[in-house]
Amino acid sequence: MSLTKLLASMLLAACFTLHAAAATKPDVISAAQSGELAARVKAETQRAWQGYMKYAAGHDEIRPLSKQPHDWYAQPLLMTPVDALDTLIVMGLDDEAKQARELVETKLSFNQDIYVKTFEITIRHLGGLLSAYQLTGDKKLLALADDLGTRLLPAFDSPSGLPYVDVNLRTGKTRGTDSGPAESGTLLLEFGTLAKLTGKPIYYDKAKRTLVETYKRRSKLGLVGATFDVTSGKWTSPDSSVAGGIDSYYEYLYKCWRLFGDADCKAMWETSIKGLNAHVADEVRKNELWYGHVDMHSGARRASQWGSLDAFFAALLAVSGDIDRARRLQQSNMKMWRLHGIEPESLDYRTMKALDASYSLRPEIVESAYYLRRLTGDVRYLGEGREMFEDFERWCRTDTGFAALSSVVTKQQKDSQESFLYAETLKYFYLLFAPDSALDFDAVTFNTEAHPLRKTWKD
Repeated sequence: MSLTKLLASMLLAACFTLHAAAATKPDVISAAQSGELAARVKAETQRAWQGYMKYAAGHDEIRPLSKQPHDWYAQPLLMTPVDALDTLIVMGLDDEAKQARELVETKLSFNQDIYVKTFEITIRHLGGLLSAYQLTGDKKLLALADDLGTRLLPAFDSPSGLPYVDVNLRTGKTRGTDSGPAESGTLLLEFGTLAKLTGKPIYYDKAKRTLVETYKRRSKLGLVGATFDVTSGKWTSPDSSVAGGIDSYYEYLYKCWRLFGDADCKAMWETSIKGLNAHVADEVRKNELWYGHVDMHSGARRASQWGSLDAFFAALLAVSGDIDRARRLQQSNMKMWRLHGIEPESLDYRTMKALDASYSLRPEIVESAYYLRRLTGDVRYLGEGREMFEDFERWCRTDTGFAALSSVVTKQQKDSQESFLYAETLKYFYLLFAPDSALDFDAVTFNTEAHPLRKTWKD
């Protein structure tokens, strides 16, 4: 090798070393800089909302590239206004919150002859309406939530006690028996809050039963599988992880203890987290912590797969008291993000190669940064947040809002902007940078759609 090539090679290696060091060194951000970032997030939220109002007002979502409205079902259910309302309130975007509230109160009707996803409508609509009611005191919002809760109740009437996937809002007919723990175990925060606010215990009882029935089907290792048949209650996939399809089941075991003080939920959480830490947790390379996929019965490793949805688990570990594991897992989350300058939907954490290179504007990694910042006071999470927000703006920003990516490698945008952009992603970015007074973290429990619920009742 010539001296010139040798020097060039050494210089390139030095550059890579400096880049790697910069990527892992905590970024110090002042209070003023943090405030400026919060203002930027607020401005971007306002801009995205204006894009929705201009091109898709009254519909579920906006297609950010074609600037066309998109609805989930035959009739719009105002996904974006319902999901966005509490975020707009928390950010102090009063005019935009007024617009969202007027849309919800004048155009939203659940008296529709359509089948809806029990899980999705619960976390988005029921959670969003309850949170907005608690923030405003507007009884129209609570009435809408109560009406929706009543219409969803038939979903719980299965032989196993596990909820059907779909329910018709007008007829109460149900369908869909291929389900999983997230769909059966992510209902009690919303239905429980509805029960407390309306004085109708049936909501709490029905939703708690599905959570308990899911837990009862755990293996001797304390783990649940990926899918089951609603009618028989039998597992159809033994794949166990904290990934999508299972994730928020574990989240609600702990959070239902946090919000309601339900000792059963605490006990179920304690058994479950022991099983996860003993069998699903995976340490690779230099003490890196990940949670992969195993067989629920034997604990045998099935895959070293992690993804953007899984990234919530650092937040759950943190809020449940395991700060050390939460910190380590967030380091892994950031390694996933930095692989391509924005996170893929999933990757193999042993080879660090993307398995699904798409990006859907997901919030979970930001959620974990927010929880860790709030619980530890460590400014490194502000630095991570700034890095992520700048990447997010660079690759996903459009003139009407933000677009998902077909590939984090090519950064090609796709015509999709789900309502959780407002409910979760932008909210968590804002709360990460805003003063703690923006929302009392200790007084609220976020549902899995980031709708903050607050205990306002007496036990």
